[in-house]
Amino acid sequence: MLTFGETMLLLTGRDVGAVPDLEHMRVDTGGAESNVAIGLARAGVPTTWVGRVGTDPAGDRVMADVGGEGVDVVAVPDPDRSTGIMMKERLPDGRTRVTYHRRGSAGSALTAADLPGSIVESAALVHVTGITLALSDSARDTVSVALDRAAAAGVPVSFDVNHRPKLIGADRARDHYRQVAARSAVVFAGDDEARLVLGRDEQEDDEEALAHDLAALAGGRAVVKLGSRGAVASIDGTFLRRPATPVRVVDPVGAGDAFVAGWLAATLGGAAPAVALDRAADAGALACTVEGDWRRGDVDALFQAPGAPDGPATDHAVHDRVDR
Repeated sequence: MLTFGETMLLLTGRDVGAVPDLEHMRVDTGGAESNVAIGLARAGVPTTWVGRVGTDPAGDRVMADVGGEGVDVVAVPDPDRSTGIMMKERLPDGRTRVTYHRRGSAGSALTAADLPGSIVESAALVHVTGITLALSDSARDTVSVALDRAAAAGVPVSFDVNHRPKLIGADRARDHYRQVAARSAVVFAGDDEARLVLGRDEQEDDEEALAHDLAALAGGRAVVKLGSRGAVASIDGTFLRRPATPVRVVDPVGAGDAFVAGWLAATLGGAAPAVALDRAADAGALACTVEGDWRRGDVDALFQAPGAPDGPATDHAVHDRVDR
């Protein structure tokens, strides 16, 4: 499996409070595409992540963390730009606030030339996200070129919308997302993201209609993530619904990436869609039970076990994202 995009240094507050009030922050790394790559690698799927990093300690940490999880890292060093940074705060009102400092970063300067040789053509699947589409013109062109190469080689594409409103406006984003969705074998989206892609108001569609209409745009397969309400899917005309796996939420950021990794690992392994949805829901829920975007513990529990984890009922948390 191949994916590409920006991974950043992640600073997480160890205690409840905003950054000015914190004494300690944990150093980590995070990025939607590398989170998915790590999940797949833990499930035994050979996975490559491509990205740009600055020639700085943050870039060194990104390469060490992603590569240390069994992912084949193709990181292009950029001496003229810095590795992006994001910060996570657990606020007193229960929100998790994520602030990104990525404008002009090395990761945003990704180009099609950073996808070497036959790296696309030899992949079992290419996974892309809407974040890369929004980062810069060159990053968006990289997605387009990767899709062209994948289509020519008969390599399927998966697409997670992952809309970032601070990076790109809804109207502009919709056109890009629809173009990529139409070239994808499966599309993942939150219900709000599905409505954005389809141009629908919140009251216009129920969840089944959203899944079927998004699947029609994408060639037959779509999965809509509903957070604490679980997930629904439309797979070649068949509608599936999966309630959320009950857990006590510690950190919800990164759960969507774990969900996608769970689905892709299952389907690449030949699992039926209903089984893949079960494993995705379990993976996304369990990812909420610990801090960090990808430090998720046992791969069997996250991506392979069909049953629900033990634990108290869902305590759903909301989170904000601020992109800069």
